[in-house]
Amino acid sequence: MDGRRPFADRRDAGRLLAARLTDPARAAAVPLGPHALVLGLPRGGVLVAAEVAAALGAELDVVAVRKLGLPGRPELAMGALAAVGDTVESVRSEAVLASVIVDAAAADEVRRTELTELRRRQLAYRGDRPPPALAGRTVVLVDDGLATGSTVRAALTAVRGADPAAVVVAVPVGAVDVCATLDAEEVVCLLTPSPFGAVGRYYDDFGETTDDEVRAALSRSPA
Repeated sequence: MDGRRPFADRRDAGRLLAARLTDPARAAAVPLGPHALVLGLPRGGVLVAAEVAAALGAELDVVAVRKLGLPGRPELAMGALAAVGDTVESVRSEAVLASVIVDAAAADEVRRTELTELRRRQLAYRGDRPPPALAGRTVVLVDDGLATGSTVRAALTAVRGADPAAVVVAVPVGAVDVCATLDAEEVVCLLTPSPFGAVGRYYDDFGETTDDEVRAALSRSPA
């Protein structure tokens, strides 16, 4: 890529994504509006989701997710966890697990560690506030980008278990093969570059999002 990257930061990406979602000319597979529930994937996806929720006038919340890194190679996802309320769902990265031998005890330790962090984040972001009701609602799942798709697949599984009316996945940038295979009523992705690389290469500022930034975004939710 030459010159400026497509997105200045996550909020800029969120505003551009919101413009696509609210464009009257968009042939929407799923109608969106103030009754939708926008769920951001922490941490960075929440900053993108906050802009989407503001544009829709919709409620903003989080779906806690954690990547399950391969023992010894934590950057490579062997799966992911996601939680909606007390229910935790997991998905496996079959392509990764088919190519490596994973020690069962080490994999269990990774899962225990990530489950602890997932629960910590739920408490840190929501406190004693109950999770929002998903049943019968249109849910918009938002992340800052999709590389392998493991965390958003786990989030989709967790959200589906709460019986929403429809699920829309919305991201600024994603790998084309991942976006094409997600189990959602609609997938909105502004950019699908190939080859893809890392999500951060499409942002000028892709610094780590803090817990305080997530809490601040949630506190500004209109609902």
